[in-house]
Amino acid sequence: QVQLVESGGGLVQPGGSLMLSCAASGMTFSSYTMSWYLQAPGKERELVAAISSVGGSTKYSDSVKGRFTISRDNAENTVYLQMDSLKPEDTAVYYCNALSREADYSGRVHEYEYWGQGTQVTVSS
Repeated sequence: QVQLVESGGGLVQPGGSLMLSCAASGMTFSSYTMSWYLQAPGKERELVAAISSVGGSTKYSDSVKGRFTISRDNAENTVYLQMDSLKPEDTAVYYCNALSREADYSGRVHEYEYWGQGTQVTVSS
């Protein structure tokens, strides 16, 4: 079955860096748009960054633009999130997401979406 396993979270001081990894299995990784979401306590889950299936296109939330970089290695079935200049407000559980939309022979679109279990990032002095 499909598995997304995040790693790399932890405690870091403000201004520090972390790199999150999400290793995928049981799926054709290169067919999926991969994204990172965060969810802070008491808040909705929100998109942080996304990267297209072949890595040619990325997008970021305004709050992380210029500080975070999303990348992927389709040979290793892994997506990364390099987080620099971390701020206390970046503290959250970070989730990996995989999304694919495919049209069948009749033109009907099928959507496949998977989530990882999340990894905690805490930015505090």
